[in-house]
Amino acid sequence: MHILVLNVGSSSLKAAIIDPLNGQRMISLTAERLLDDPVAEFSDGSQVELKRTGHENALKSCLLALKDKLGDTEISGVGHRVVHGGEAFDRPVLLTDKVAMLIGEQSRLAPLHNPVNLRGIEIARELFPDHNHYAVFDTAFHQSMPRRAKTYALPKELMDKYGIRRYGFHGMSHQYVSRKAAEYLKDDLRNLRVISCHLGNGCSVAAIEFGRSVETSMGMTPLEGLVMGTRSGDLDPGIPTYLHDQAGLSLEEIDHLLNRQSGLAGLSGVGNDLRTILEAASNGNADCQLAVQVFTHRLRKYIGAYAAIMGGVDAIVFTGGIGENSKVIRHRAAQRLNFLGAIINEDANSILQLSEDQPVAEFSMRHSRVRLLAVKTDEQLAIARDCSKMIAKADEVNQLPQIPVAISARHIHLTRETLDTLYGEGHELKVRKWLSQPGQFAAEETVTVVGPRNQIERVRILGPLRSKDQVEISRTDEFFLGIDAPVRESGKVENTPGCKLIGPAGSVDIEDGVICAWRHIHMTPEDALRFGVQDRDVVEVSVGGAERSLTFGNVLIRVSEKYALEMHIDTDEGNAAEIQPGDTGVLMNTGSTGHLVKRKLSVVR
Repeated sequence: MHILVLNVGSSSLKAAIIDPLNGQRMISLTAERLLDDPVAEFSDGSQVELKRTGHENALKSCLLALKDKLGDTEISGVGHRVVHGGEAFDRPVLLTDKVAMLIGEQSRLAPLHNPVNLRGIEIARELFPDHNHYAVFDTAFHQSMPRRAKTYALPKELMDKYGIRRYGFHGMSHQYVSRKAAEYLKDDLRNLRVISCHLGNGCSVAAIEFGRSVETSMGMTPLEGLVMGTRSGDLDPGIPTYLHDQAGLSLEEIDHLLNRQSGLAGLSGVGNDLRTILEAASNGNADCQLAVQVFTHRLRKYIGAYAAIMGGVDAIVFTGGIGENSKVIRHRAAQRLNFLGAIINEDANSILQLSEDQPVAEFSMRHSRVRLLAVKTDEQLAIARDCSKMIAKADEVNQLPQIPVAISARHIHLTRETLDTLYGEGHELKVRKWLSQPGQFAAEETVTVVGPRNQIERVRILGPLRSKDQVEISRTDEFFLGIDAPVRESGKVENTPGCKLIGPAGSVDIEDGVICAWRHIHMTPEDALRFGVQDRDVVEVSVGGAERSLTFGNVLIRVSEKYALEMHIDTDEGNAAEIQPGDTGVLMNTGSTGHLVKRKLSVVR
């Protein structure tokens, strides 16, 4: 299989014919300065003759030349990078006229990028009319961020009306390198907490917790976050108003200033190329020295913040042109992270070189608890692989049988030791009611859960006993108790908050274990084979009623011989969706987003 991958920028074009299985390029094309003095060259050294100037003319000439290069080579599809998917797209999609229209509508969020992305799509569909085209979105990977990470502190009505929220970018790169890091560490990404630092002319950091993006430094636009080549990154929102009032700058001039004249270029005074800045800094240029210090200070600040958000970190990944190649920046970013357990190996960092044969290299000490990695990113390959999945229909599923939907009320799982303390040594739980999952029961015994703000009495214990204490509560319970409980899959209680439990024979202060349970579906291996899913895949749930509908994302699939087919949501979600006893769901194919398979489950009444 060969995929044609196109990345159309405001003044550039990158294209390649890629085998998604091994990443090999048949041919690549790079075109620069398309607006005024275009130049385009293939990977074999031949150039494209561009007689007419202008973005559209240059694009057509380049793509026609690429089509001629293909000759008799068959391609299976065309993948397009689209910068902003807005709320409309949270996964790669087959390009249709309707999809193209929706991409155009997102131009209000990315006026510099989406219009040229769309024009590239239109030209490519004209030149390759007999092939399916696919759109892969830079924002899609970050759609899994929780609401607290997506939301700005602005009036809700205003945000809803104009689509104002944090979207994040560089999603394909963050997704790709986190998966490569997991492969290097010989672990499942869904077991890891990774901080991914994409450092190039554009820079962003992402917190990837158990395979999902939970935070990222870029926001509604690529301007937020780190210091970049020409972008300011984080800024006091009062500064644009101040510049307008005091310097007489128009909105257009301020926008140009923050996006094109700031960042490393604005601080250093010598341009945005970090290599030039580092050389000048070494020769005593104070402005360039400050530029490097500000750049790495902001980066280190985000790394520390994201480690706090995830309650720890297993690996910190550096990628992009700077992250992969600058030993100085890696050193400055990692040198004071010992408090996290990240200890840099300076010798390994100084000789580190990435290549096609060695796309991952480690530069942490052997006794470092947190692994420091440099990973060669490959966004074109990521796009090609997303397209190949859609072409192969890798995410198609069987829609039968229907899946029962159940509401899971607050409850507690206890260890033998904790039960002994709460109810007396050797106490055995008494069965009040057997549950739908084989071997599990609601016990007669209850405990009082005490939080910083309030307490909840008569919280039911579920049996049998487990190896870890775990208190599962709803969002309403969370705020009532005053506990900030993360959404976790059952059993993953590390770095979660604790609470006090009171029983008739004593009390226990558990150090961790309070979670809001990740929505999940239990099924047997036979069920999973029938549906075409695997353990720990992630699906979407569309709950439809006669008068309203509600869609839940990020529903976890759990597979075990011990399970019976059933979907569990908590009390808050059940009430919001008006779930009734006997409601069932149907698993529907909706494509995939990277490592986490997403399908739709429609509730049937």
